[in-house]
Amino acid sequence: MVTGGGRGIGAGIARELAAAGMRVAVAARTADQVAEVADEIDGLPVVVDVSSRESVGELIDQVETELGPVDLLVNNAGIAHGRGKAWEDDPADWWKVFEVNVLGAYLCARAVIPGMIERGGGRIVNTGSGGGYLPGQSTTAYGASKAALYRFGEGLALQLEPYGIPVFTISPGLVKTDMTAPFGEDMPWTPPDLAPRLVRVLASGRADRLSGRYIHAEHDDIEDLIRRADEIVENDLNAIRLRR
Repeated sequence: MVTGGGRGIGAGIARELAAAGMRVAVAARTADQVAEVADEIDGLPVVVDVSSRESVGELIDQVETELGPVDLLVNNAGIAHGRGKAWEDDPADWWKVFEVNVLGAYLCARAVIPGMIERGGGRIVNTGSGGGYLPGQSTTAYGASKAALYRFGEGLALQLEPYGIPVFTISPGLVKTDMTAPFGEDMPWTPPDLAPRLVRVLASGRADRLSGRYIHAEHDDIEDLIRRADEIVENDLNAIRLRR
């Protein structure tokens, strides 16, 4: 199941997973967009507001009824916020970023985890962002929400370790989408196929040892990370840390 799957990075991930032979539920807010992507990949279109517990519950019921249990959750749904001054923002608009980017990931994970535990496995991938840790972030909502999402993913990975359910948070890089297009043509854009290819590898199970790690679709070689997994875990690499 891919949230935010109606366009951009999420649509690319849905297409890649379908190409790998998976049955994919494409979930997002806009019916026309999810229908178009789902029709293309013979998937299941589902309209959802990930920030609503009720909507997420209805989503899981529909997916499990029509496709079966969720073995892979990709928490890709996310929104940005304008560059207005924090003290001039509408608090509801500011908080909505957290409701989608963080609460949405939590609600979706919370809905599928009991079934994964019961069946003895599953995987969760969160779409993070360099905005959560790179310097020079002038917005106060988006970057903070992505930093929170990373910490949520790492903590969840530790909680699910005894159950054999890996959790990953990835950075797709700076991919040109509707949300980022206003940045202009001269940005160091990341090829849009890299994040979907990374998620496909994570879905395969070959990278499970890296659960809890932060993996960049462009700057990390996932095959190299898999080979070095023991070293990475032992030395706490691919993690966002303050070191003194």
